[in-house]
Amino acid sequence: MNRRSMVGAAAAAIPAAAIATPALAQALPEVRWRAASSFPRVFDVLYGTFDRICARVAQLTEGKFRIQPFPAGEIVGGLQVLDAVQAGTIEAGHTAAYYYLGKEPGFAPFTAMCFGLNTRQMTAWFRHGGGNELAAELFREYNIHGITAGDTGAQMGGWFRNEITSVDQLRGLKFRITGLAGQLFTRLGAAPTLIAPADIYPSLERGVIDAAEFVGPHDDERANYVRVARFYYAPGFWEPGARLHFISNQRAYAALPDLYKHALDVACAEADSDMVARYDHLNPQALRRLVAAGAQLRFWPRPILEAAWRANEEMVADIGRQNARFARIMESYNRFRTEQFQWFRIAENSYDNFAFSAAQTVR
Repeated sequence: MNRRSMVGAAAAAIPAAAIATPALAQALPEVRWRAASSFPRVFDVLYGTFDRICARVAQLTEGKFRIQPFPAGEIVGGLQVLDAVQAGTIEAGHTAAYYYLGKEPGFAPFTAMCFGLNTRQMTAWFRHGGGNELAAELFREYNIHGITAGDTGAQMGGWFRNEITSVDQLRGLKFRITGLAGQLFTRLGAAPTLIAPADIYPSLERGVIDAAEFVGPHDDERANYVRVARFYYAPGFWEPGARLHFISNQRAYAALPDLYKHALDVACAEADSDMVARYDHLNPQALRRLVAAGAQLRFWPRPILEAAWRANEEMVADIGRQNARFARIMESYNRFRTEQFQWFRIAENSYDNFAFSAAQTVR
């Protein structure tokens, strides 16, 4: 088992004193980093997770290693975090790898794949199925070191000005969407665009786009999307979970004492579980308020889901034929997905199907 896997399994049980004692900390160097988030401060779980990682690292190192967090736009734009870290303009950042698939499609599986692994399954793939090793190989080529650091859980399908009942209604739709899902919706006839989170609301308000997806009820409520688009779709089948990474400039990371590297691992492992727990707590409450405020909750019609499934299978195969690295990553990912889907159907899904329904119907 590699160091990060062991740290991930034990992180919650490690007190600060186990990382650094005052006497040990006195012998360690003062390190100051600047780090940028891909998310504005208004998204308190996304940006807040980044803020908590930085605070936890300081705590674990007795204040010797301090990372100053900046929200999107204060140093670099939300979609330029990787570029800034790669160049050494800043030492670190908190971002989603799939924002950079224009550089390399292999970035996408390390955040989310359409109809892919959910949050728990992604954690298992990263820690025990080879995902961390495949990610590290790609990140090295971009002069960065990456650590998984938070997940949104399954996302919603976005906000639409008009109700969508058929594949035909997707044709020409100007849809803000991220990752390979943009290419998927292109195959379905839509006109996807990638817009930084801070720019989604004004783009919807001005009619620059017809629809937008972001994360889920808690973040969507804070962004007030319900004021500019009424129809709220589920599920976000292109993001059954979305994993974020804390990325560091390779040279800056290599210069850290081992204890500081361990502190980063612990803080990020805690973020992996804490972020999704926060969303699971906050999203149901926010969804009730959104519906009360006028959101029209809708579910994707099965014909659209089936068309999207077929288009996704074709898209992944096409990209794999053109990009050997992507094909190799997806070979590992899909093998793991097959096993996980078989297991979850037996245990998790069979339980969910009965219990979630019974809670509403059985008396």
